[in-house]
Amino acid sequence: MTNIFKKFLILLFVLISGFAANAETLKSGISMVGAVPNSFYGSWRVQAKIDKQSGNLYFKPVTVDFWNLSRTGDVINLNNPFTEVSASVKLDYVDGNIIRFSRTEEYDGNKKLTDTVDLRLNGDTFTGVNYLTLETFSIQDKSLIKKDTAVYILKGEKISGTSITGK
Repeated sequence: MTNIFKKFLILLFVLISGFAANAETLKSGISMVGAVPNSFYGSWRVQAKIDKQSGNLYFKPVTVDFWNLSRTGDVINLNNPFTEVSASVKLDYVDGNIIRFSRTEEYDGNKKLTDTVDLRLNGDTFTGVNYLTLETFSIQDKSLIKKDTAVYILKGEKISGTSITGK
């Protein structure tokens, strides 16, 4: 397995485990973080199974992960004790029990990975979709060389934390 491929698999695992940035504000002035149901927070066992992929890159077909979701002020943190990764979640959309968050990260000087997750909470479980796009750019002129994509189907099961009926 090449070093770049190993780095990508690690990055993929990290990104499935965590997402970045600051909370945004809804037009009404209410923080989207405040609109996230309390049942979102806690520890989750997350399974991801690839549904589609394009390009030449090999994406891992199935992963099992651990997410610990918490909130500090207007920032949602996602921590994975197995990978020792911690990141802030940027919320893109919240409507009741439907949540979208995303992250874009540049690495290796010429790669950009965009990771978007759509979740539907249902009590102590969630279902969702994780969309990944890996773009590789020319180091010389920054033109797009290739684009690889993957779509994962997600299933989450609450391990601990506030349930949807809890306060």
